[in-house]
Amino acid sequence: MSLIVTGTIGIDTVELPTGEKRADVLGGSCTYFAAAASFFTPVRVVAVAGEDLPSEHERTLRSFENVDLRGLEKRAGSKTFRWGGKYLANMDSRETLFTDLNVLAEEPPAVPQAYRDSAYVFLANTHPMVQLGMLEQLPSARLKVADTMDLWINIAKAELLQLLGRIDGLVLNFDEAELLTGHRNTVSAGRHILDMGPRFVVIKKGEHGCIFVHRDGIAALPAFPAEVVIDPTGAGDTFAGGMMGTLAADGATGHQKDPASFGAVRRALVAGTVIASFNIESFSLERLSSLTTDELHSRIDAFTRMLRIE
Repeated sequence: MSLIVTGTIGIDTVELPTGEKRADVLGGSCTYFAAAASFFTPVRVVAVAGEDLPSEHERTLRSFENVDLRGLEKRAGSKTFRWGGKYLANMDSRETLFTDLNVLAEEPPAVPQAYRDSAYVFLANTHPMVQLGMLEQLPSARLKVADTMDLWINIAKAELLQLLGRIDGLVLNFDEAELLTGHRNTVSAGRHILDMGPRFVVIKKGEHGCIFVHRDGIAALPAFPAEVVIDPTGAGDTFAGGMMGTLAADGATGHQKDPASFGAVRRALVAGTVIASFNIESFSLERLSSLTTDELHSRIDAFTRMLRIE
């Protein structure tokens, strides 16, 4: 089943608590999602970048065999979205140093006609009205999942509530869930979000894993116990890519009658958790670029054994 992601391609500057800094690395929600999802299924990208996007960044994206970039628009006369951040000592919190919207402040890209039959849709983090506009262009969508952030909850909550009435699932972190619902308890926040429309919500808790709240049940999944944590940037998008890539792959094999079912999503969260654990081992897409399918499935098997109680 065809998987599509809409979101950002960016150029990042990342500072670590050790003082190490990487400037002008490839980033963006689409970038991390697509690279991760490509290990499980082909993925179509809809995004816009400026003419200043370095050619080596585009080559990196194209190096992932299953990533289809026909929907990447490089806009003449515009500049690519840029973000800079500094991680705090716990590596789970960060300070944003700058955000230059650049091309993101312009008209969003259109979904190519060849992509409009996409059945699995992930609306990566951007303004809810842009996400709704993308959804309108995808009439064949079978599973619709979105990400959001505190900015949109603060300045575009009405539009976000419209979106929540149109999607099957929402992915966000625990601070955002509290901000959206007013509930500090993660499970209560998740149940409240279900009342807003989605069938399920995945609430990310960083190094503590995630809480999965579904109309048919609740599950908790720990993070993979990683020994190496270099750069957490993009971990949430990588997590979502692994989850959605698995759901789309299962749909293509016919093993899955309902892609939004409790069991289907819970199984997919394992893959998302594991591939995110690789992403944090280096900057940008460096680790995913060298990751092999044998390494990935070996860690998925190991993580599954950790979760099993005899």
